[in-house]
Amino acid sequence: MSCIMICDDEPSIRKTLSEILEDENYRVMTADSGENLITQLRKSETRIDALLLDVWLPGLDGVDTLARIRELGFKMPVILISGHATLDYAVKATKLGAFDFLEKPLNLDKVILTLSNALKQSRLEKRQRQMEAQIPTVEMVGTGVQSLRDDIEMAAPTPGRVLILGESGSGKELAARLLHQRSDRHAGPFVEMNCAAIPEELIESELFGHMKGSFTGAHENRQGKFELADGGTLFLDEIADMSLNTQAKVLRVLQEQRFSPVGSGKTLHVDVRVIAATNKNLEKEIADGHFREDLYYRLNVIPLLIPPLRERTEDIPALSSHFVQEFSKSYGKQPISFTKEAMACLCRYGWPGNIRELRNIIERLMIMSRKEELDLADLPQQIRGGASVDLFLGNFSSLREAREHFEKCYIEHQLKLNGGNITKTAESLKLERSNLHKKIKQYEIET
Repeated sequence: MSCIMICDDEPSIRKTLSEILEDENYRVMTADSGENLITQLRKSETRIDALLLDVWLPGLDGVDTLARIRELGFKMPVILISGHATLDYAVKATKLGAFDFLEKPLNLDKVILTLSNALKQSRLEKRQRQMEAQIPTVEMVGTGVQSLRDDIEMAAPTPGRVLILGESGSGKELAARLLHQRSDRHAGPFVEMNCAAIPEELIESELFGHMKGSFTGAHENRQGKFELADGGTLFLDEIADMSLNTQAKVLRVLQEQRFSPVGSGKTLHVDVRVIAATNKNLEKEIADGHFREDLYYRLNVIPLLIPPLRERTEDIPALSSHFVQEFSKSYGKQPISFTKEAMACLCRYGWPGNIRELRNIIERLMIMSRKEELDLADLPQQIRGGASVDLFLGNFSSLREAREHFEKCYIEHQLKLNGGNITKTAESLKLERSNLHKKIKQYEIET
């Protein structure tokens, strides 16, 4: 039951409004002045859902009272009541967020209608705030994607279709979400569909919906992705995995912005911006007869290329820190950090799984590590093994210099694995202790 506060210095108006609103199943509270209203708001444990506020009050007038309750953080809709409010009052009250003005003598039907509209709008605004609070912050971390961020900022406000190209795990969905959040459609739905994950016989139903009984297993009517995305954005991931037959139907929807659900003769009109993504070379797919050329040109209005992680290794420290903070909050654990050697190893690794692989590794380390600072030996073997080859890929003037560089790195690595114990390190290297000491001195290795 919604609670309405009536603030008016005339007892007859308070009495009449209270009776009418109680008949409409509202709970009612009253105040005879602005000061009394503010006192009640501060002390009351009951949430006030809407306020009917007289403009001409003794002491603090209605507009000043409205300003005061806004300063105190009360956000309920306020409907001002006045028999002779001036334009200046109306403008000032509107700036303070007054929902509406009602003139005396009051039309009780209009009071009820205005109050109902105010409560409805308040509920919608509250729901929107809750939904926005649940939406995770989308950000693209790193300096290696600054050009891509700039392209997204330029493309997002336009209605142009976007084709995102990049390897698996490189962040294509993140780019699509950024495009949506920066667009004029950000208040609308963002609907995603992985075309590679849906069987061919079901993909048409997933896209366009179906009617009950239209095929075996269709036990009820179901909305498709295009209808769910009406007024927003539809992200078609791995679009190259669509069959040619489905591609033709998607092309028609892009051209006409209308379609019929499976098993229905009814035509639905939608307003959807389509963003597509793939990790395949579409020009080669077209040449091989696996992708429609006309659909390619429909989708490829604004192409965006996501660089693989191996081409932006300068971002690995920032990305690692970002994921550490994310999982620290999720799991309630202390953040971890990396030694200089461990971070260098992360940066040397090739990351075939791109950012998704890095995120998974950081999550594993956050869960399983017993230390707050991780060294080279704490990294998974796949990372250390995959990175060790790259020790040879530096700029060396000779084979001897490259060999000495590797030898130094390898000895340092074994020392760390053995906790700095010279005897154990010599055994693992199959060297005499005296020879190991000579190598440590030669390469100026700290022990």
